[in-house]
Amino acid sequence: MRLPILDPKDLSAEQKPLYDDMQAGIKDHFKGFVNMREDGALLGPWNPWIREPRFGKPVWELVKAIASNPLLPAPVREVAILVTGSHFHSGYELYAHVLVAEQRGLSDEKLATIVAGQRPVDLTKQEAVAYDMASALVSGGVLPELTYRAAVKEFGEHGAAELSYLVGVYCMVSVTLNTFDVPVPE
Repeated sequence: MRLPILDPKDLSAEQKPLYDDMQAGIKDHFKGFVNMREDGALLGPWNPWIREPRFGKPVWELVKAIASNPLLPAPVREVAILVTGSHFHSGYELYAHVLVAEQRGLSDEKLATIVAGQRPVDLTKQEAVAYDMASALVSGGVLPELTYRAAVKEFGEHGAAELSYLVGVYCMVSVTLNTFDVPVPE
């Protein structure tokens, strides 16, 4: 871990309102995994973001936007997030979203296969489209036309756009976690 966990009592005037907003958002949208210490200190990507409010605040606004009122079904979102986390070998992201994905009904076999960087054979149609789109996006280059059309067919234009932004946000989350070598909680 490259950054010590910031104690809430040591927050600057610029960090305090961001901390309060992050803490409330975490309680509302990021349940089922360890993301805060007992003293309220933020873990995961939130610790690096709160240390640099100039960047952390706009990143947090984007994360809130993608987490609030999603169009995509929860298992579809988790497949895309796990494909992204697997691509980046992002330990904390995989830890958190495997737990969330289990709560949202994805089997251990599916999750193990995705985390291993492979496509499960038993994905639903929607999960398969999310897997293919996320996999293509994190591999780089222009999203193949057939993959884009499949996403629009399954989720509509707005849902396909949400899937794209979801993958992009979790690329940023993975890079943050990897940059600062954020550990998985014990």
